[in-house]
Amino acid sequence: MHSWPSPDVPALSSRGPVPRLFNQASGQIEAAPGTDGTAGLYVCGITPYDATHLGHASTYLAFDTLNRLWRAAGLTVSYTQNVTDVDDPLLERATATGVDWRELAASQTDLFRGDMEALRILPPANYIAVTEVVDEIGQAVAELIGSGFAYGVPTPDARNDDARDVYFDSARAAEATSWFLGLESRYDRATMLDQFAQRGGDPERPGKRDPLDPLLWRVARDGEPEWPSAVGAGRPGWHIECAVIALDHVGRDFAVQGGGSDLIFPHHEFSAAHATALTGEPFASIHAHTGMVAYQGEKMSKSLGNLVLVSKLRAAGVDARTIRLALLGHHYRSDWEYTDADLERATARLDRWMAAAAMADEHETASTPDAVALVTRLLEALADDLDTPRALTLLDEWFETARVVPAVIVDAIDALLGIRIAA
Repeated sequence: MHSWPSPDVPALSSRGPVPRLFNQASGQIEAAPGTDGTAGLYVCGITPYDATHLGHASTYLAFDTLNRLWRAAGLTVSYTQNVTDVDDPLLERATATGVDWRELAASQTDLFRGDMEALRILPPANYIAVTEVVDEIGQAVAELIGSGFAYGVPTPDARNDDARDVYFDSARAAEATSWFLGLESRYDRATMLDQFAQRGGDPERPGKRDPLDPLLWRVARDGEPEWPSAVGAGRPGWHIECAVIALDHVGRDFAVQGGGSDLIFPHHEFSAAHATALTGEPFASIHAHTGMVAYQGEKMSKSLGNLVLVSKLRAAGVDARTIRLALLGHHYRSDWEYTDADLERATARLDRWMAAAAMADEHETASTPDAVALVTRLLEALADDLDTPRALTLLDEWFETARVVPAVIVDAIDALLGIRIAA
């Protein structure tokens, strides 16, 4: 599957520090270095319906900032993102709207691509739809069955009487690998059970060894999409798809697994569990997550329908740069509530910066020591757990007093924040 065109990114004259990120698994801010000059990044992609709301955009913008910082530090970035183009919520939406699920997935993925391009998000090198890798996922499930990490559960509504849904054995994984429940989330069991039930799990399913054991493979039912596989006809569970795609395209030893904080449990914890069971090695060095964006007093979510869509803002004439600045005004790990004031502040900020840049004569745009020092401070702020609000404040202070805007500043704003203010 193709992603979207990449924006041009100016090269900076000075190299930045390796960024540091909060690691959910350790509770500490840690360096996120590359291995042999390459930084690996896997970010969970959309389930393609109701795309792209500001919560989505905030997440992909955060990891875009990380991508840009790695590049500024001289690292090559190996970035992979998936698209969950077959899943229960997508199928339910398709049924409710009378649209074929394939058409719904394709149209929403196209919309997402357009929004990412408008926001100048650097695209992943590997943009992988789940439906493209069903064979590989089936092979992985078969391997987990063979190594004792998976088991079948009686499935009365299966199309074939002897077919069984396949589940992951969490207790076996905790005994035989370095993974255990709570390794990443650090949640207690009561919290896990609550979130598992809310986020696609089935703790009440009869026949499971542990209520928290997640689905690996759903065997074929009448009227549902299915594919042949090494474990019979059916379709993948949610968490195994990301484990397989990440292992195949980023590798076993990579820097950061990312996504929204609503993915900490069960999705990210069990993706890591499946990958560890398959390889015998820990999955990713850092598990990084973005905060939730609220609107009208509630977390912005598809189920509530309180969505502010990037495409609708753009259609109303909102400059995509102001959307980007509005999101950058909040720290990526914070939970916050969007209001129209966010766009108003971002619009005013962009207008100030662009007005200052437009006033500079060509002969005044040479680099100065103060400008170089500002770029250094920007790099340091952003490398400190992606502190974009601090970076914006540094720039606001510069633009309040600057009589000229050297090219080094214009390029840094473009390269690090993805905002083009040059004419």
